[in-house]
Amino acid sequence: MPSPHPLSLTLRTRSRVLAVSYSDGLQFELPFEYLRVYSPSAEVRGHGPGQETLQIGKHNVQITKIEPVGRYAVRLIFDDGHDTGLYTWSYLHELGCEREKKWQHYLGRLADLGIKYPAG
Repeated sequence: MPSPHPLSLTLRTRSRVLAVSYSDGLQFELPFEYLRVYSPSAEVRGHGPGQETLQIGKHNVQITKIEPVGRYAVRLIFDDGHDTGLYTWSYLHELGCEREKKWQHYLGRLADLGIKYPAG
């Protein structure tokens, strides 16, 4: 079965979400903060397990621009200067499907460090 592909991407700056609908019928509203915290960039993910950099203080981040990358991804440009992550269609789909689990993991990491959410 082929991977689902996006039918639409809508940047909602006032509510700070990226709305994505897929060919498999799933639709997601992905908050900008969530997308920034889970950027696929090496700056955030590192170059291997255990090299991730926890992103804090991103609750007010904005996406200022979306740039298409071929037919497989987009680059999200954030107002904090971050612009190196390529969000493939499959990664955005994963972020949508696993949003609650990933977000709870992020909040747990903050809590482990004694950082109250929203982290500032």
